[in-house]
Parts: sequence; structure tokens; C-alpha cells
Amino acid sequence: MDKIGSVLVIGAGVSGIQASLDLAESGFKVYLVEKSPTIGGRMAQLDKTFPTNDCAMCTLAPKMVETVRHSDIEVMTLSEVEAIDGEEGNFQVTIRRKARYIREDKCTGCGLCAEVCPSVIPNEFDMGLGSRKAAYIPFPQAAPLIYTIDKEHCINCGMCKIVCEADAIDYDMKDEIVKVNVGSIIVSSGYDLYNPSALEEYGYGVYKNVITNLQFERLLSASGPTAGHVIRPSDGKEPKKIAFIQCVGSRDVRHYPYCSQICCMASTKEAIIAKEHSPDLDISIFYMDLRAFGKGFQEYADKAKNTYNVRYIRSRPSAITEDLRTGNLIIHYDDTFTGEAKQEEFEMVVLASALKPSSGSEKLSEILQIETDEYGYFKTYEHAPFNTSRKGIFITGACVGPKDIPDSVGQAGGAAAQVGGLLVESRGTQLSIKQEVPEKEVSGEPRIGVYVCHCGLNIAAVVDVKAVAEYARSLPNVVYATDKLYTCSDDTRSQIKKDIKKYDLNRVIVASCTPRTHEPLFRSTCQEAGLNPYLFELANIREHDAWVHAKDPEKATEKAKDLVRMAVARARLLKPQTSKKIEVGPSALVIGGGIAGMTAALEIAKQGFRVDLVEKSSKLGGSVSEMSTVFMEGIDAKELVDSLVEQVEKSGMITVHLNSVIAGLNGYVGNFEIDVKENGDIRKIKAGAIVIATGSEEMKPKGMFLYGENPRVMTQMELEAKLKEGLSYKNLAMIQCVGARVEGHPSCSRTCCIEAVKNSIILKKRNPEGKIFIIFRDIMTFGKYEDYYRKSQAEYGVQYVRYVPERPPRVETSGDKLKLMVYDALLQKELELEVDYLVLSTPQVPPEGIEEIQKALKVPRSPDGFFMEAHAKLRPLEFSSEGIFLCGNCQSPKEVSSIIAQASGAASKACALLSKGEIETEAITAVVNEDLCIGCGRCTEVCPFSAISLIKNSKGESKALVNDALCAGCGTCASVCPNGAINPRHFEKAQIIAMIDELMEVPS
Repeated sequence: MDKIGSVLVIGAGVSGIQASLDLAESGFKVYLVEKSPTIGGRMAQLDKTFPTNDCAMCTLAPKMVETVRHSDIEVMTLSEVEAIDGEEGNFQVTIRRKARYIREDKCTGCGLCAEVCPSVIPNEFDMGLGSRKAAYIPFPQAAPLIYTIDKEHCINCGMCKIVCEADAIDYDMKDEIVKVNVGSIIVSSGYDLYNPSALEEYGYGVYKNVITNLQFERLLSASGPTAGHVIRPSDGKEPKKIAFIQCVGSRDVRHYPYCSQICCMASTKEAIIAKEHSPDLDISIFYMDLRAFGKGFQEYADKAKNTYNVRYIRSRPSAITEDLRTGNLIIHYDDTFTGEAKQEEFEMVVLASALKPSSGSEKLSEILQIETDEYGYFKTYEHAPFNTSRKGIFITGACVGPKDIPDSVGQAGGAAAQVGGLLVESRGTQLSIKQEVPEKEVSGEPRIGVYVCHCGLNIAAVVDVKAVAEYARSLPNVVYATDKLYTCSDDTRSQIKKDIKKYDLNRVIVASCTPRTHEPLFRSTCQEAGLNPYLFELANIREHDAWVHAKDPEKATEKAKDLVRMAVARARLLKPQTSKKIEVGPSALVIGGGIAGMTAALEIAKQGFRVDLVEKSSKLGGSVSEMSTVFMEGIDAKELVDSLVEQVEKSGMITVHLNSVIAGLNGYVGNFEIDVKENGDIRKIKAGAIVIATGSEEMKPKGMFLYGENPRVMTQMELEAKLKEGLSYKNLAMIQCVGARVEGHPSCSRTCCIEAVKNSIILKKRNPEGKIFIIFRDIMTFGKYEDYYRKSQAEYGVQYVRYVPERPPRVETSGDKLKLMVYDALLQKELELEVDYLVLSTPQVPPEGIEEIQKALKVPRSPDGFFMEAHAKLRPLEFSSEGIFLCGNCQSPKEVSSIIAQASGAASKACALLSKGEIETEAITAVVNEDLCIGCGRCTEVCPFSAISLIKNSKGESKALVNDALCAGCGTCASVCPNGAINPRHFEKAQIIAMIDELMEVPS
């Protein structure tokens, strides 16, 4: 039976969106089914994201818009799967598209229906804090921008039908049953939040000033019910003192025993953002363990403490009572660092509610015939994190269990890779034929349109946006100017396209945020209207103005006017530019032969592309091959490694290069030429894409806790080696955070606590009579790893002793044993333990040789020395350099299941590129005026991309020649050319000088 080249994705949160985009870019038709009226999921409800404090909607909206407008993604909102038949490769799916009572093909998103609707009800999107009409969209940037009538609350007044100029209202609309055939299914149905009203001791639903963390997010959001002002629900006053309580419903055997994974950092972020809104706020966070385990998380928490003076109190409060006179809240708690019973008054309390399986998961599992775990999440496997119990159906995101955004995004790519491998023969068979929009001819005087963005309150809270738009109208050649709440929203993009036609615009300027995230979106908007995308200009009045001059609104507004005036000056001189198409070589290079590298290589090979796998050592396997067991269930590490090695060797599509290192890189995306030094000899390898999977290594704690002096002191990896041989002990201790979460190495390495728990259980299974002590600061057993932490105590008797950084443990030799002294913060006294062995949990650090790879490939690294991804949340597997991807521990330390997920995700990105056959290059490249070029070669010396060479012309004269495929348009060459013979397209000197003249107010 032929396999169908289309895929069903269920759930349109960030993970479902990413999976859909990856699949569509890889050549598969996608049906994206979402039960709500819009895509975006939980991320759309957030104000900012940690640890970068990026605006959540600003980073998500471009992906939402790209998804909705993608010709090979059919977005089906207000829809649910009702039945499924068939098998992998050919599923028949029945989908119910619920009546919207507004015609999707007619609605223009104008909002008149909502304006006149008299029915007002609580808004679910604002978690009940705000209101909406019966005719509504969930939020301003909703995609698709189509209104819905909530018939349950509609009073049938008919007003919406009267005012709707598009005649889109249809009260008689019925549910529609749609049947589609797909080759595979990805489930990405997300999560819901626990309602903490069941915890009567906290008074949620009784005390008005007790709210949940997602409600607090909506208060912080500029598009929320209070336009970003944090006020108390009881009286509308700004609180001066706020408390956050962690683990509400989670880590609680009465409700959800697992850790919800994101709450500690979410509360930290909310505290920081609230403090930025109101610097005098007094904020306390009550926590059990501060789980700051991701890349940059601990540094973020340290910043909250040291820069923003957020107070962290280790305690799980027993009760909240209310002062009936003031509405203030009294928290009753025991401080576990001091042992004191205390009570403290706050004006508002925010509860970090547990994440739980989304409503409808149980029904969906029955329809799809896939298993769920004991908590109701869809069941998967550590060694195969995308697989379900039914072939052809894969899962991604938080429907598997609590997950942060980058983990969800990375796993989405991995799920897409599984589908790509399954349906490789059907790639491209279901794609639509794209209709090219004819490009309008640009001649005559510039006619400029200016759109000034509020960006919610990111800009508008500082800059007088309306005044800037009014000022723009006065500038020469500006024929239209306006202000918009969110310029990146689907409705504003549609309006820009209409305005280009209505006002005959031949230049467009958006004054908003960073071009890094939004310039491609606005360029494509212009292109869709028939305007050359390089006739667009972006003025950054957020990062370059509102965010850096927040305390001086008047001057910030004047600077915004300057930036817009400069943008108009440059826009007058913009010229249409044309990109070129280049072929993509159908092969990939993977650097690193560990679990990540082998997984990535295998996934790429499954999709029909050749792979060169480069490993610096004499064998494949990486650091996992040195371990005794992997995963919490203690699977034999050798089994896992041997299985992958065997698959690589039998693939037929993978060439392995052992004892090999990267010596240099030439070429460009789609056509890389890599110098590989193999057994001392240099050989050249061609590849269309590169995946870096170089892993990490364990830090050796020399000079700490007698390590290197006493053979009974070892690291966790050294313990793994001894577990292979067998280890006899009576008493054994482990110390966590040795050399981590300290000055010089502030990060948490994510896996150390998990490894300690796993190895302690293994040791206790082998010797139940032995005693094991784990000495810790905060136990980082996030998500379902919490089950094993609890089990290690309840079933195996592992004893945990918390220490404080101010009083670290001490160790000394005592005969043939070790004496460990540790101050127990809970008991408030020093304990003395005599142990046979001491195991130190040390952080993962970048591997030896990473500097050479960085220099060869010209990719960036983070301050911690690991490779730095393009965007922490939405591009965790990519570099800013096109065609080069990363995965596994080279990006940051992570557990093996996450390594596998990331490796598959990186493979998906690589395959999406390789499957295109050809790609368009950036049109902004340098151009040489041969008449002015004297062949001095200075441009070739400074070009960071090796894009310029000297060649002889017909007269025998040396002239600079630019390779457009390599050139990134950085302009470095132009800065050193003595004759002004070389200039980057789109950034010509005349354009730059025009901007400077306007800034300096020099008359033209």
C-alpha cells in the first residue's frame, strides 16, 4: 500500500506549530487541528519568556502568521478528531469542524460584530480576569483572524448581522464533518492548569486577592485585562507586597505527585517583570526546591535575588488567612532554614498551579488507541521519546508531561523527523502549487507608508506612539501613517497589504521591534502585496529606544521620531533587490559520534540523504559508552550504544570518520566544503547541511573534597565505571553541586541530581543494607523524575541532607574511611557521617577542542562556553548561520532522552533544508565597481565569510569578485575599501548618509 504524503497534527500550541512548519518545509501536506478558535496555545497567554525576557507574543506571532499563511498547512480551528481508522502510512481521520456562526471565507476580522454585541461574559483567555463579548476573538493577534459567535451566550439580538459589511454572519451554520487521509499523526495537545480551589488552605476562589500564576501573566500582559498594570482584583489598587507560592497541587501525593517543571522559573520571571513595572514592589517566593536547571536559568534566578531583590523563602506554607478589613492575606509558614514558625502579611498572593493533562486527553487516547500513563499524559519511552503504543502516531510537547518551550520546540522537530523517515517515499506528493504574486513596477516619487507599533505596552508604556505616527505624517513622501497595537498581528499585516494597493505605496516602514525576529515577516507581507520585499524598512523603537530609555518617556518619544525620520530618509533611496537560487547538495555532515551524533545521522539517513559522521576518538559512543546504565529504569548503557553503532554501520548511507577533527570550512548553506583531518590526513567533504553534536565532558573537581588525594573520592562518571565492575560499600555519600552554581560556574548542569538518584537506587538494589546519603542544595528532579526522587526515599531508604552554600560540607580522611561533616539546615545542627566512599556530582563542561570547531565553523558560544543557539525559545536547534544546526550537550547539558529528542529535531531541520533541492540566497550582498577597484586585497583580508577573492580581468588587472552565495552583506569590506569601490546592496553609502544627515538635521 502506498503511503500518503500528508500528516495530521493535533493541537496548535508552540509544539504543534513547530511540527507543522517543519513538516511543511520538508515537503509534506499538514492538517493542523485545534479545538480553540485560534492557534498559539498556552504560550500566547504569556507576557514574557524566561530567561531572556523576550515578549512571548512577539516571538510567537511570526510563527503563528507563517503557519496560517503557509500554502501547505491547512489550519482547522474549532475542530476535533472524532474517529480514526487505518494504519501507519494510510490513516482515515474524521474531524468535526464546529460551527463558528461566522463564515471563515467572508470574515475580514474588522471586529464590528464584537463592538455592537451586548452580551458580556468572562474571558477564558484572560483566565476570568477580563471580559469578552459573545462575538469575539480570544486575543488581538489571533490567527487566523476570524471572529466566532459563542452561541451559548448569544442573545440573538441580530446586531452583529446588521453591522457586518462582509455578510459573514450565519446563524444557521452547522457543524461540518470532514474526512482526510494522512500517512501519519502527531499529537501535541498540550496541558491544562490545576484549579487550586481544591486546596482550601490557600483560599483560591474565596479570597479575591489570591490568583494563579497564569492570571498574573495576564495582568502583566499589555494585551491583558488591565493593559499590563498589576492591580488587586478586590479593589483595583496596585499592591506593594506580593507573595508567590510554588508547588500548588504539584509535588503533592494528594493531587499531582510530579514536579510541574516550569513553575520556579515562571514565578522568577513574573517577579522580575513585576519589579520592572514597579521597582518598589516587595516580592517573596515560597519554594521547596529552586529548580533552575536549564540553560541560563540559575543565572536568571541569581539576577532576581541580587539585582531585583526578590526574596526566596524555603517553605511550603500551611495556610493563608484574610484580613477582612483590608483584603490583605496572611501567610502561615515554617521557615525550613531557621526552623521558625512565622506569619507574614501580603497584599496579593500568586499560586503556581500544577500542570496537568489537557481536558479531552482521555477521550483522544481512546479515539487514537494510544496508551496514557498513571497521570493521564500520553505514554512514551525514554529511549524513544516520540513513540506511542500505536505505529504511525507520534507525540510531542507537554501532552507527554510538563515541559518548557525549548524542550517542546526541540521535540516537535524530532517528531517531524520520525514522520519524515516513515513517509520519505511520499515526500512532495501532496503539496499545493504556489501562486506567485506579480511584482509591481516601482517608478516615480517614493510613496511611503509608516506603521508605528504599540507592541502592547513594550513601546507604548514609554513612547507616545500616536504622537510619533502624527509626526510621521508630516515627513516628505509619507502618504499614509498610522499606529497599531500589534503590527505583527494577522489583521495589521492584512491591512498593510490593502494599504499598499489603496494608497499606491511603494515603500513601507514599520517602527516596532527588532529586525532579528520580525523583518522577514514584514518583508513577506510586502511581497504578498506585490511589493519588492527590499522596499521595506524597520525602525527599532523598542530595543533601541523604549527599553533603554524607560525612565525618560519624553526624550524616548523624541528619539522615536528621530528614528522614524531617519528610516524615511533611507526608504526614499531604497531600490528593489533580487535574490538568486542555488542548488543544495543532498548530503549532511554530523560532527560528534555520541548518542546525539549517531541519532541525528540515522534520522537524516532514513530520509534518503547521505551522511558523513565525524568522531574525534577511535570509536563511536561518546560519554554514554563510559556509563553503566542510562535512563531512570537503569537500562544497560552498552546495549543502547551498541544498538546505535550497529544501525550506523548497517545504514549504507552513513560514512564514519574516526580519529577525525574539523580543520576548516569553505562554502555556504547548501554547498559547504569541510576540511576534515582524518588520521593526520586532510580530506575534503561536501555537505548541504551541518549538525554539531560534540557533547560535553565531566568537570574533574581537583582540590575539592580530597578529590585526587583519596581514592575513595570519585565523580559520578567514575562511579558509573565502578558500577560496571561492582562496588562493595556499607555507607556511601554523594555531594551535589560540586563546582556548580558557584561564582565562576553559576549554571546548574541539569542532569547531576537525576544521575545521583538513579545511581543511589541501583546501589540500594544491589545492597539493600547499605546506607546512602545525598547531600544537596536543591534537588533538580524536574517533571516525572520527581517520582524517582520520592521512590528513592520511600522504597529504598536513601537519606537526603540539605546544606546551605554559606556552610558547605567538609571531608577528611579517617583511617580507611572518610569523615563527612555537614550542617543540616532542617535540623539546625552539624551531622558527622562516616562513609566508605564519597561521590561528587560535578557539572558538565564544554569538551576539549570546542574552540577549534568554533573557529573553523565561525559559530558563536554562550558565556558558559557551550554553543549558542539562534534563539533560546524558538530556535534552540539552529545557529544564526544558515545551514548549521546543533543538538545535545554541546548546546547545554541534558538527560539522554532529551539528547535523543534534540538530535532528531536537528535532523528534521537539516532534512527540511536538504529536501528543497534549491534555496534562495539573501539579496543583500556586496557589489564591486570594477572601474574603482584597484585590487589592493584589503576586502579579502577582512571578509569574515571568505566571500571575496581577487581575479584577473581581461586586461590582466586584479579585481575583487564577490561570491553572492557566501556574502552576508555585513559591510566590513566597504569599511576598509580605500576607493569606495565595494558596497553592500541595500545599505548603500547614499542611504546611510541620508540617515545621518536627518539625524544631524543637515538640510539636503
